[in-house]
Amino acid sequence: MRGIRIVATTIVVLATVYSSVTAAQNRSTREAFFRCKDQKGQTHYADSVPVACQGVDTEVLNDNGIVLRIIEAESTRAARLQREAAEAKVAKEHEARRVRDRTLTETYLTVEDIERLRDQRLEMLTAQSRVTEQNMANLRDRQARLESQIARFKPYSDRANAPPLPDHLAEEMVNTVNSMRVYEQSLAKNREEQAEVKATFDTDIKRFKELKGIR
Repeated sequence: MRGIRIVATTIVVLATVYSSVTAAQNRSTREAFFRCKDQKGQTHYADSVPVACQGVDTEVLNDNGIVLRIIEAESTRAARLQREAAEAKVAKEHEARRVRDRTLTETYLTVEDIERLRDQRLEMLTAQSRVTEQNMANLRDRQARLESQIARFKPYSDRANAPPLPDHLAEEMVNTVNSMRVYEQSLAKNREEQAEVKATFDTDIKRFKELKGIR
């Protein structure tokens, strides 16, 4: 019986301690007060968000005056989001640079390797531009022949009895001009790509030398 009383007493004590701890925890996490400083630096307290706290950061405190959280003002939130976005951008750029550096050192052994690949890509683009230029030259010849033929017809001929321009000649001229425009755009894009390839490989060579300590 004495053993049973000891066990019962122990259970009561543990229950009491548990209740006290639980109550203390509840008090430490219960939001009890709101505090802020207005634009003039004056501190305001209340059991709900004071009117003076509108538009400024407001601290939420428990019964012991410990800050549980902060209600951000719109301006603070906007500044934080802007700062986090800038930090994320910098981190992304650093990661991209790290990956790029690793790729350079793992892909190439020497500067000559990079130059060789650069020259291969430039040679391919140059070959494409030569084909485009030849096609444009052929189109210019065709356009000249068409202009000579079209000159015999109205409304391009001054002869009173000149026949009207046949539809097939007009259509062929339109197609020739449109094709010429497409090739011109293609040639311009090719030249832009060549410039980009040169710039990219120049940057890669410079960075590779920095990573390898080459002067």
